[in-house]
Amino acid sequence: MKRNILLMIADDLGRMTGCYGEPAISTPHIDALAGQGTRFDMAFASTASCSASRSVIFTGLHTHENGQYGLHHDHHHFMTFHHVETAPALFNALGYLSGIIGKVHVGPPSVYPWTLRAESGTRDIGWLAEQARAFLETARQADKPFFLTVGFIDPHRDATRSGFGNDDFDGDDEERTFRPEDVSVPPFLSDLPEVRLELAEYYRSVHRLDRGVGRVLAALEASGKADETLVVFVSDNGAPFLNSKTTLYDAGVHLPLLMRVPGARAGVANPNLVSFVDILPTMLDWAGAPAAESARRGRSLLPIMEHETLEDDWRLVFGSHTFHEITNYWPTRFARTPRYKYHRNVAWQLDFPFSGDLYGSLSWEGMRNANPSTIGRRPLKAYVRRPPEELYDLVDDPFEVNNLAEAPEHQRTLHELRARTEAWQRETDDPWLYRDGMSVRAIAHHLEAGLKLPDRFDFDPDTPGNR
Repeated sequence: MKRNILLMIADDLGRMTGCYGEPAISTPHIDALAGQGTRFDMAFASTASCSASRSVIFTGLHTHENGQYGLHHDHHHFMTFHHVETAPALFNALGYLSGIIGKVHVGPPSVYPWTLRAESGTRDIGWLAEQARAFLETARQADKPFFLTVGFIDPHRDATRSGFGNDDFDGDDEERTFRPEDVSVPPFLSDLPEVRLELAEYYRSVHRLDRGVGRVLAALEASGKADETLVVFVSDNGAPFLNSKTTLYDAGVHLPLLMRVPGARAGVANPNLVSFVDILPTMLDWAGAPAAESARRGRSLLPIMEHETLEDDWRLVFGSHTFHEITNYWPTRFARTPRYKYHRNVAWQLDFPFSGDLYGSLSWEGMRNANPSTIGRRPLKAYVRRPPEELYDLVDDPFEVNNLAEAPEHQRTLHELRARTEAWQRETDDPWLYRDGMSVRAIAHHLEAGLKLPDRFDFDPDTPGNR
């Protein structure tokens, strides 16, 4: 049996599907896939930015390890390091036919050498499905196993202030429209007319995405290879709204991950904390590749694919965000347990930056002009001005509003998660592990020569000494 892989990446979907608890949007194909395999209920992206998150999926490394610190396209021009092994290169070496259709958004091409590359920003799901069908036929004729990625651009925003590419499909009988009064406003957003207007358009693009997923899966079924193919469905980051995309709050990084493994039990709701760094090791494990744990950060999910209980060694994940756009510098690291979330905001003295598409949105205009100005349940000022550390009890405060970092009764948890995060930063050689306002990595050779480094995050000009 040839062990094939189909990876589908949705753009800016978040958890806005029926199988993840959003009944107002109809997503029958995604929901059916969840029912046929494993739905990971506690899956986390490392970062909430499109290119960076995709690089984590394709490398099994966090962004500060693989070099794709932010967006790849245009003047942002972030690139994966040349020495990093990526999914297409690894599967090419295993004798697979590799291909990508639709959105790519990582680079450079020499580091991501897909054999067949049909890059496009189209929202035409019929074109995507036809390209997938043609690729599967090429793999059949070549008598090769395949690794195919389909990058849906829906439901990313378009270039307008409130649109999602829907105007191109007016008159399409399959398109479903939604009324602003019928949407379900998530708690991380404010219930305002502008927000409802955008959510109605967003719902329509999610519904189109779902039909695209159905068409690609139908092409796989028609190829006769479905019973030999690992199917993975994931979103790169949270929904394209404030408090979600570009933030490491759960709305930005707590995301869908569905896997259908031939022969495995169906309808599994898996509660283990898993990370997007685990996706590439899982795909390589499925392909029978020799284990190379040192080359990647994650672990294969195949051994826990059918588990419906929380295992002791799957209770902690980490994340790494540094840029979105080139002008959006705001390095943050997070640690997430089943109950608590710790954020280390390295450049906390800076205002939290807005990405261009979100700043231009009608929803942001509505929220900034509301009285009081809030973003969901979070005061606007608390969204823009953040402290060096944040700690949240997600059982009592699932939307991360009440910061417990200075609460006396939570100091033990704070210190434990701070220490776990810093140990992970050292393990991953993170340039953004800071002491006294300096990167520990940048001055490591001076430390070896006797430089004394104060044990504090930031330089203090009022007490500048290091003795």
